[in-house]
Amino acid sequence: MKKLFLLASVSLLLASCGSNDRGELVGVRGKSWHPEKPYGMSLVPGGSFIMGKSDDDVANVLNAPTKTVTVRSFYMDETEITNSEYRQFVEWVKDSIVRTRLAIFAEELGEVPGNGGIGEYAFKDADTTNLSEYEKYMLFNYESFDEEGYRGRRLNKDVDLVWNTSRYPDQYYAEVMDSMYIPEEEAYNGRRSIDVTKLKYAYNWMDIQAAARAKGQGDRKDFIRKEETLVYPDTTVWIKDFSYSYNEPMHNDYFWSEAYSEYPVVGVTWHQAKAFCAWRSKYKNDFNKGKGKQPVNQFRLPTEAEWEYAARGGIESGTYPWGGPYILNDRGCFMANFKPLRGDYAADQALYTVEAKSYDPNDYNLYNMAGNVSEWTNSSYDPNSYEYVSTMNPNTYDGENKRRVIRGGSWKDVAYFLQVSTRDYEYQDSARSYIGFRTVQDYMGTEATQN
Repeated sequence: MKKLFLLASVSLLLASCGSNDRGELVGVRGKSWHPEKPYGMSLVPGGSFIMGKSDDDVANVLNAPTKTVTVRSFYMDETEITNSEYRQFVEWVKDSIVRTRLAIFAEELGEVPGNGGIGEYAFKDADTTNLSEYEKYMLFNYESFDEEGYRGRRLNKDVDLVWNTSRYPDQYYAEVMDSMYIPEEEAYNGRRSIDVTKLKYAYNWMDIQAAARAKGQGDRKDFIRKEETLVYPDTTVWIKDFSYSYNEPMHNDYFWSEAYSEYPVVGVTWHQAKAFCAWRSKYKNDFNKGKGKQPVNQFRLPTEAEWEYAARGGIESGTYPWGGPYILNDRGCFMANFKPLRGDYAADQALYTVEAKSYDPNDYNLYNMAGNVSEWTNSSYDPNSYEYVSTMNPNTYDGENKRRVIRGGSWKDVAYFLQVSTRDYEYQDSARSYIGFRTVQDYMGTEATQN
């Protein structure tokens, strides 16, 4: 008993920090880490699977030969990103732009909090008396170095924005808000809407692939990419995608009406989907930073292999996410939202899209991995890529290749495109009424494997 007590005491001593390590190599201990399941996501346990067409390729495209590959574990959204979720992104961008404009105008006017006007929205660091020495240093040496001289300044988000025109606090506030709306001559039916061309999201990312290929040549800043993307979906896709067809109600209502809040967002390009991922990562990590928590992995688009692996739901060589080669269940009901008959889009009880949590999920609890909307992936499309990609976490990413793989088929596609192995593509700057997306996040650790 005395020996066990002595061993326990030594173990506790070695695990402690500072001078109590007794000169032993005990490692640097940080905060304890606990995995956090992202909201609205399911864990897809890593493993191997046979990627590609395991049955006849009826279209004779021959771009998906079978290949055994292995992917690591990751979390994936249970549903496609919905209109409601994407609106949260758009609203955040809109509010941030308005607050920035108000803060800049307040500084130009010399207005400060306390007068009840636009000064209430001045930069929070306008008064440096409460800033730490480090914050002052960063403010005066780095944060003002920008083409506008304001990047990095802290916005005051403690004061609510006023959208009711009858309650604007002063004329300066009214001037800023007026600049966010379309001109009077472009308004109709008595409605002036926000000028969506002003809603842009800017972010940076590091091109790790390019940095690795550089083999130590060049500075880190040479591989930092700056992106600025319009965030508002292209609602005109409902008109442009279908000639000689009446789809004006979808153009007018689909994105903003509460009736469609839980339907998948469409009309977003690959670039907009990437911007959403960058914003979602920032939004979560800003919250974690405020709570003193560790940052999370970046949200991103899935690779083509990850998407197919997740769509299969652990079923080896299945044709559809539910496994079998049939598109009807035992009650004679269609199992996905697609175009089942020539000219008959509604035979599956849906003309356009359906709510994101419709039909039964696959065995990874993922909804609509077949049908509803096709989904962007991060992979570049090359019809021969299966011949040369790695068998470990395969991916083809070529910045010069503007074609991006889309998967899953959509509400306007025939059953062939719903098959988990069918490959298709769209150009990355294109927006369609039948393409949406869902995001993934890498799983930290390796113990969660299907095998």
